Amino acid sequence: MNELPQANVVALNNPGVSLEDSLDFDYRDFFENGAVALHVISAEGFILHANKAELNLLGYPAEDYVGRHIADFYPDRDMIDNILSRLTRGENIARHPARLRACDGSIKHVEITSSGHFRDGKLVNTRCFTVDVTDLERTRTELRQQDNTYHQILDGLPVAIYTTDQQGTITYYNRAAADMAGREPAIGKDKWCVTFKLFTADGKELPHDECPMAIALKENRPVRNQQAVAQRPDGSFFPFLPHPTPLRDEHGNLIGAVNMLLDLTDRQRAEEARQHLSAIVESSFDAIVSKDLNTIIKSWNQGAERLFGYTADEAIGQSVTMLIPHNHQDEEPRILERIRRGERVDTYETIRQRKDGSLMPVSLTISPVRNATGQIVGASKIARDITSARESAQRIRMLMREVNHRVKNQYSVILSMIRETNKRSETPKEFESQVRERIMALSRSHDLLVSADWKGASINELLAAQAQPFPRGEVIEMSGPSFVLGPNAVQYLGIAFHELATNSAKYGVLSGDDGQISVTWTITGSGASRRFHLTWAETDGPHVQTIGQGGFGTVVLKRVAPAAVGGQGNLEYGPHGITWSLEAPLAGVDGSVPNQH
Repeated sequence: MNELPQANVVALNNPGVSLEDSLDFDYRDFFENGAVALHVISAEGFILHANKAELNLLGYPAEDYVGRHIADFYPDRDMIDNILSRLTRGENIARHPARLRACDGSIKHVEITSSGHFRDGKLVNTRCFTVDVTDLERTRTELRQQDNTYHQILDGLPVAIYTTDQQGTITYYNRAAADMAGREPAIGKDKWCVTFKLFTADGKELPHDECPMAIALKENRPVRNQQAVAQRPDGSFFPFLPHPTPLRDEHGNLIGAVNMLLDLTDRQRAEEARQHLSAIVESSFDAIVSKDLNTIIKSWNQGAERLFGYTADEAIGQSVTMLIPHNHQDEEPRILERIRRGERVDTYETIRQRKDGSLMPVSLTISPVRNATGQIVGASKIARDITSARESAQRIRMLMREVNHRVKNQYSVILSMIRETNKRSETPKEFESQVRERIMALSRSHDLLVSADWKGASINELLAAQAQPFPRGEVIEMSGPSFVLGPNAVQYLGIAFHELATNSAKYGVLSGDDGQISVTWTITGSGASRRFHLTWAETDGPHVQTIGQGGFGTVVLKRVAPAAVGGQGNLEYGPHGITWSLEAPLAGVDGSVPNQH
């Protein structure tokens, strides 16, 4: 059974009170004591009445509030004027945000709902409900400030970050994301990704709606460890690692996602550089070893295996002092002391010991190894076997002594040539010509020796070189066993062959169109008593008077050349040519036997 309204109850219990009076009483009571702030404003904007909630909201006593113009309490005069104008035109105002000034000077954030009361089409007054939303506005401001702070933090991060709503539409991106992508994404338009084009790690094109961010939103889960490659609008590429993570509200409902993109370009370059360096270290012929400051070996390349004989498994974890002979153990503390001071040890030559106990000379280069903070934590050592280098240096020293000896011999030969030529030259021009020709002959012998690393030259090569400047040099026939003359024999026999060819070109076979020159050589005997025999014989040439008996050529053929190889020379004159023979110990001319001259 429905109960009667309270106003009716009042009227029934008080026969002297009318129903209209009871209703008017209830409305006044509702107006005065209601929990919602209410006030009534005249058409001109003056406050006609305000209930207790309104006065309590602003902290004014009724006498300081009622009767004043409502604009006195609005910091924003334009706004209240606009509201009053709209009410005058008959508009209703619903939850309009506004600010009111309280008695203590503070500002209250409120929402106003108001309508006008008209009589005969004319505004009589307005009735206004005021809802205090100060705490709500404060919360909104704090959220805006918090959101702004978060954006400032994200904008300042050097890592690319962007967010999307639950449909994948981009709602935010920071500066690093735009810089990485090489473009400015369109907020509210672009979906899933900030990048221009995407590819899988193996180079296949990846549609944006299949990218890790799209998967994270579609499957409502984080996606990890899916490396990708992006292309910028300018055509450049960069590898990256995305970290898309769903965002959820307080009820666990999906509201969007955040993605962080880690640019792998530097990491990839560093890895490529590391692999390149590792390949260089592993393929290096030199031993490359690292150790800590306690002498413990940390790395060991194949060059170290070849040089020292230990495998990596045998060496790593052991003290590097196992490579140092007993009488060199004092070197390691001195080396480590320099490394701790940050010094580099360059080209330090010493002795090291192989696994089999054999010793070898090495050249060491040692550098400090630092960690990421710059602290010295060990040393890198490059060891090179210098056995061959030392042997080469020894050979060079011996060769220099030999060259010095030979140069002195050359000087002696040249001085002898000049002296003897000067004695027998009638004019300066003749002297100059003969000296030049003989020095050139010596030079041709020298060229043969240089091309053979001063090991010697064959008789065939020497004869061909000395006959080359003369006409009909090809008529010289050569016969004898394969044989290499020693450097000393090459020089002196070269001079002899030059003098023979010169004489033949002037008086003998090489001066005309007839005749033959034969050069033969043999080796006789055995063991240390073996002998070398060589004969130059001219036949069927023009009649020969003399070779210039007593001249430089005769001196060379009879005395200088034979004496240089420890033998004897014989020169015979025939009517159509000359014959020169040489007999010497094989050791005096053989390039395989140490030269005694």
